[in-house]
Amino acid sequence: MTQATEFLTVDGRRLEVARHPGTDHDAPTLIFLHEGLGSVGLWKGFPQAVGQATGCPVLVYSRAGYGRSDPVPVPRPLTYMHHEGLVVLPELMDVAGIGDAILVGHSDGASIALVNAGGVRDPRVRGVVAMAPHVFNEDISVASIREARTAYETGGLRDRLARHHADVDCAFWGWNRAWLDPDFRHWTIEEFLPAIRIPLLLIQGREDEYGTAAQLDAIARQSGGPVETCWLTPCRHSPHKDRPDETLAAIAAFVARVRREVPAAAAQP
Repeated sequence: MTQATEFLTVDGRRLEVARHPGTDHDAPTLIFLHEGLGSVGLWKGFPQAVGQATGCPVLVYSRAGYGRSDPVPVPRPLTYMHHEGLVVLPELMDVAGIGDAILVGHSDGASIALVNAGGVRDPRVRGVVAMAPHVFNEDISVASIREARTAYETGGLRDRLARHHADVDCAFWGWNRAWLDPDFRHWTIEEFLPAIRIPLLLIQGREDEYGTAAQLDAIARQSGGPVETCWLTPCRHSPHKDRPDETLAAIAAFVARVRREVPAAAAQP
């Protein structure tokens, strides 16, 4: 599958975007939203593989502050995921000309997708795949993010990330300092869940070091739409890396069901 990389100006910043054409011209575009230290490049070949399995076109982008996208001021506001879901993602869809989509998010990207689904209720979005989502902060999250700070300052994490981010300090500290801010301990996006009407697929590893089953339980309990859950083991925080075959199969089956059951441009009544 070929890849075309471009830059689109969204919310006043240039964003790195990669597109992969689909084989089914009537299929929705799968929009991939990366984790808190991710980028277009760090997804590696997984988005293309999902596109090939589903026939869907794919759009992958690096949020501002990541990859080759424009940097952002640090520290980030603690509402940065709210802004991404409510403002940036809808504008990106406008600029990219996407009128029919399914969101596929990982970690921070999954949370952003849920904010969009409940806060925008965009009729262009038919469903959400949320891998290792967070809807509130937990002690396990804070502990693992503190460990990441140590690995960045004294281990090899900075060098590894620098291969994928033009401004690696912006990428890392924008994420790390927000999550470790004492006020972020009270962060939540649960208020958006009851307004979600589109189907959700939740995928999480049993050994996730950044979140517990309470995250998926909260989403399933509070969401206003149908929710499927997929638990994987052994699997940590990145299902698409730790269990790629099972994750791809779950996403492909979900996309097929959404296409059968949720008409285009009618997802959020």
